[in-house]
This record gives sequence, C-alpha cells and structure tokens, in this order.
Amino acid sequence: MGETATSPAAYVITVQELKRALDADQKVFLLDVRNEEEFQQWRIEGKNQVQVLHIPYFEFLENPETSFRRVPRDVEVIVVCAKGGSSDYIAQMLRENGFRAKNLLGGMVAWGNFHQALEVPMAKERQPEMVFYQISRFAKGCLSYLIGSEGEAVVVDPSRHTEEYLRLATEHGVKIRHVFDTHLHADHISGGRLLAERVGARYHIQSVDAEGARFSYEPVRDGEEFKVGSLKVRVIALQTPGHTPGSTALLVNDRFLLTGDTLFVKGTGRPDLGGLAEPWARSLYHTLFNKFGALPDDVWILPAHFSDQEEVQENGFVAARLGDLRQNNVALQSRNEEEFVKFILAHLTEQPAVYQDIRKANLGLLEVEEDLLVEMELGKNQCAAARQK
Repeated sequence: MGETATSPAAYVITVQELKRALDADQKVFLLDVRNEEEFQQWRIEGKNQVQVLHIPYFEFLENPETSFRRVPRDVEVIVVCAKGGSSDYIAQMLRENGFRAKNLLGGMVAWGNFHQALEVPMAKERQPEMVFYQISRFAKGCLSYLIGSEGEAVVVDPSRHTEEYLRLATEHGVKIRHVFDTHLHADHISGGRLLAERVGARYHIQSVDAEGARFSYEPVRDGEEFKVGSLKVRVIALQTPGHTPGSTALLVNDRFLLTGDTLFVKGTGRPDLGGLAEPWARSLYHTLFNKFGALPDDVWILPAHFSDQEEVQENGFVAARLGDLRQNNVALQSRNEEEFVKFILAHLTEQPAVYQDIRKANLGLLEVEEDLLVEMELGKNQCAAARQK
C-alpha cells in the first residue's frame, strides 16, 4: 500500500484540527493501524486520556469482518498510520462498510512535525512590549524559544523546521540576531545552523559540545552577556554541565531560566549520552545544587523538553517556578553528591540507539537524506532521568 492519501477533504482531518479537538477536550476515537512495535513506541496523546484502538493494517486486509466487529459504529473514527497512506485506505474501507471514518492527513510524521507557538504569559506582566514565545513540538515533547525586543530577537534550541521561527519573526517585526543551541542535541536534528544561515544571525553553542564539528560557530562562554534590543532583554550564558559537558542555560532578565536539558519540570536531563554517566552525573549535581542553587525561588524554569502531558499546563505552556521544583522535583530533593549520583544512575533507562547518529548529524559528521531524517526523529524524546511518575 502506498503512503499517499487521496480521499476528499471531507474525509480527512489535519493535525491542527486534531490538536484543537484534543485541547478542547472533545471526545476523539483513534484507530491506529501501524504495526505493534511502532504503536508501542509512540502514539497520539492529549491532555486527557485519548481513546485508541490498535488494529494493524494487515489484519484489516486478512480478516476484514473480524476487524470491523472491533470498531465502534456510534462514533467518528480517525484512522492513523505512519504517513497517511495506509490509514487513508482503511478509512475508505470503513466508510464503504457503514462507518463514519476520517484519515489523519500525513499520519504520525505530520503529528510529530507540527509546532505550536505560545506566548510566555509571565513575560507580559512586567514588559508588555517583549516578544517571548515558547514553541512546542508537542508530539515529541520538544520546546524552543523566540525572545525579542525593539526589533531584534534570539532563538533558542530551534528544530530543523525553521519556518515557524521565520513566521514569528516576520509577524512581530523582529530580526533574529542570535541563535543558540543549549547543548548538542541527541533526540532531534537541530535547526540552529540552518536558521542562522537563513537570516544571517550568529550561531552559538558551547565549544565542549561542538568538539570535532565540521562547521563554524561562536562559542558560548560562562558569564557572557548578549544584548537584544536596548538592553530590555538580557541573555546571560551559564555553563551548566551534566546532561552534556557543554550544556548551557540562558538567564533572561534575571527572571526566566532557559535550562535546555539540564532541568525539567519533572526530573532532570540524563547524563549518559556520552557514555560517561557517573562523571557527568557529578557535574549535574554541582550544576543543580551550586549554580542553580544560587538563584532565587521566583525564577521561572523554561526547559527544552517535557516527557508527558502531566508537565503541560491547561493553556499548553510548560514551565514552573524554581521554588516549586525545589519542593516537588524528585531530582532536587536534598542529597549529598554520592547519594545524588547513585540515585540518578539507578533511574536511567536505555537510550535509543539512534541518538548517537543524531549527535553525529548535529556535528556535521553524518550526512542524512530527508527520508532518513524523518525516520530518525520519530517518537518522543527520551532525554530525562530521575523523572517521577
């Protein structure tokens, strides 16, 4: 079966429409026709429980009547596959047999690539003129940021789908001057260099993480300050090793800390991506309890990832005050260094094998065709360690 959807518009639903339905807490019934391995690895989620029935595509072909009996007739069925082709065929089969069925256009690939830009609400409280967006690639749990002031902007941890950042910059009349990667990403292909090239901006990453890279960049140094506009937004680099040795956090106006993968709303970044889990866990301890320990409770933590819907607020935003995380985040509970390292190492899951190839691609050491890029990025991120349930 090909992977090109051909049904009329009345029989398809876009990922944007599906996301709006889920956000509005509408009743949605999904029929996922991917194979068992793909289904178990990654599926569509909403802020509340989503009804999902899994019947692989070939079961419909081999045993259609048995498969039809498992599908409810009293609801509209949204059929899902990897790219939207197989699901289109099954949706047509269902309609021919009396079901109300639509195909998810583009399938899980489109779901995984969709980005949603949300204004950071706390930024407007003190500086209404500030442009501050959290861009959520919600299906993967990836977060990036655009921050602007007086016609200039910085972008932090952009995905390779750079059009969303270009749209926001145009919409708000700001020119992107700086692009930052807070660390060498392992779960997705960075769009940092591409975006910087497209707009003529300076691309920054910490030199330890970029060691061996086949591209030029401007290294971020601890304590370095960047100006955006007329000093209305101050970005200060804080070297925060642990998740990677060159991990960097960006402190904006002494009020917002963009932590990359160092600290999440739940848990912290995993320290084993370079095969040096114990020494990196020790660095992570000193980052969390010494560097971050000097920051006040009212600083807002804005991470680069989230793991599940429990970390997402009702308005779709992902953030928490540092003081609240000191009370509620299991990784920030009082421990000495040895206890912390032991705790982190005991809560590491196996990292996906593809992460090493993604790291190489992000260093320019591995050339990857578009189809393989899509395949490499499929699924939610697995960047967290010590994440409480």
